[in-house]
Amino acid sequence: MNDADYQQVIKWVLIVLAAGFIGHFGKSLAEYLLARARKKRALADEEKSDVFVKQPGEKPSSVTMSETSEVGTKAEKKAIKAIIKLRKKEK
Repeated sequence: MNDADYQQVIKWVLIVLAAGFIGHFGKSLAEYLLARARKKRALADEEKSDVFVKQPGEKPSSVTMSETSEVGTKAEKKAIKAIIKLRKKEK
């Protein structure tokens, strides 16, 4: 084999190593981002469910879930969002 063949082999070895390096850290980054998104979604779902749970000694919420009227549903959603924002500010 001549020098050109060794250079070609070394070039391809380096390309494969670089691709593996990029692939490994890309996969790690994707897993991290997915875990972060799942955690954020779980926290948001927990906060939404907390709105309807009455704590001991707490007054009943004025927000009620009625699915009979569309206008009431929109107003309830706005009220729920406002409650969630207030709870986030308290933390």
